[in-house]
Amino acid sequence: MSIEAGLAEAQLRQARNSAAFWAATGRSRGHEVIRRNGFLAVAGDERAGLRVLIQEPGLTDGEVAEITELARRAKGPVDAEDPFSVTDLSHLGDMRSWRMPVMLRPPSPVAEPSMKVVRVDGEEDLRGAERAVIAGFELDRFEPYRAGEMFPMALLREPGVEVFVARLDGEVAGACVTVVENGFGSHYWVGTPPAFRSRGVGRAVMLGSLVPLAEKPVTLTASKAGRPLYESLGFTVAGESTWWASRS
Repeated sequence: MSIEAGLAEAQLRQARNSAAFWAATGRSRGHEVIRRNGFLAVAGDERAGLRVLIQEPGLTDGEVAEITELARRAKGPVDAEDPFSVTDLSHLGDMRSWRMPVMLRPPSPVAEPSMKVVRVDGEEDLRGAERAVIAGFELDRFEPYRAGEMFPMALLREPGVEVFVARLDGEVAGACVTVVENGFGSHYWVGTPPAFRSRGVGRAVMLGSLVPLAEKPVTLTASKAGRPLYESLGFTVAGESTWWASRS
């Protein structure tokens, strides 16, 4: 596949991969997963809330109405993502909205990380990853901390899902999740707690998790702070994704 062709379909691939990731997350947590042609939603509890992943560049009136009703009935906060930046969900309530680039990395060699990065296969490392992501993203909704609430052990048994941690000074200093779906990889929750920032942890965990994906195209949605790192690792902007989140 040429880079041009990859960039052209990167937003669709990101949409599909995000749906695969959140469906796996929802199943592992025991939450309801709702599939429609134009969107996937995961209806969680008071802390996890509702997650909506737009799957097509434009929804039917019926699909928008169903999302609206799901948001009205949500037990917790509402988060929605449109990788195509086409669907307007500003009517869902008191929501903040922002845009982030969808990025693509074509298959290519990966350098060795500067610190130890391991694929998580047990409870201890998964709890370390969970804490690193909650701290790194300041996920107050998951405080006070409840072990296994964000990353249940069942998540490691979901097809295509892998969790990675970077270790520094014997501690879990960063983490991320990767998902392979239909030949494409993608990254989620690339997080570093404040105490370990500016020490190369983010780059290391990205490199370590990219090694198994070196022969696959990989997409991700980048924050403003993360974009320079991803560009240095070979990712290119393919388009913009619009996100919404409850203010409360």
